Amino acid sequence: MLCALTTVFLQILSNLANDYGDSVHGADSADRVGPKRAVQSGQITSRQMLMAVVFFSLLALFSGIWLLYEALKDASRQTILFFFGLGICAIAAAITYTAGKKPYGYAGLGDISVLLFFGLLGVLGTFYLHTRAFDWSFILPALSCGLFSTAVLNVNNIRDIESDRKAGKLSIPVRLGRSKAVQYHHVLLVTGIVLALSYVIINYRSPWQFLFVLIVPLLLKNARAVARYTSAADLDPYLKQMALTTLLFVLTFGIGQLL
Repeated sequence: MLCALTTVFLQILSNLANDYGDSVHGADSADRVGPKRAVQSGQITSRQMLMAVVFFSLLALFSGIWLLYEALKDASRQTILFFFGLGICAIAAAITYTAGKKPYGYAGLGDISVLLFFGLLGVLGTFYLHTRAFDWSFILPALSCGLFSTAVLNVNNIRDIESDRKAGKLSIPVRLGRSKAVQYHHVLLVTGIVLALSYVIINYRSPWQFLFVLIVPLLLKNARAVARYTSAADLDPYLKQMALTTLLFVLTFGIGQLL
């Protein structure tokens, strides 16, 4: 529960900081097509959003420290400090994606951050906190989670490609151009499913482990939509669809391993 709570706080923090940062740096301008942001639409001020960022940073810090206390009571000081450092990095990454003087999201490094925190660190770190164990093969499904999460960000960035270009936000789609960004999206989806299949083949015990293959039609639907639709309004529903598909992958993969 503490892992889930800390993750939720970090996700909310990331969304709030993104709203704040994009409004300050101009990515959330009148040219942006898609769901209106809180600061952009004038529902709250930049200062109020900044206070919300600080508040959820403290919540994530408190929840994370409580998590480490429960999970690592008898661990070495080095282990505790290592995981505490990862937690601080996660909070910093959530904030500085679009906020601050040199947000890394504007340099096109958001994809690497998502792969790292939503994939490798999120999966492997959580597993270690529960079991104090590690297996190199776990990197495969961890990367799958990270790649599908990166695909969510990529749909978002393809949708916002024009407004991001005007604001100087050099996301991967802005750097590659739309055509190559679509190819990149397809690579993310295919690689994610191939790595998950590889893990099951290496650690095969039961046919139930292939339960996650049920999401493949949803991945194909998303891949076709990203290639087909060029307007931001048409792409917007597939951002949500990719996020829910990623959640369904996590659930079916996990249930398949348990069965």
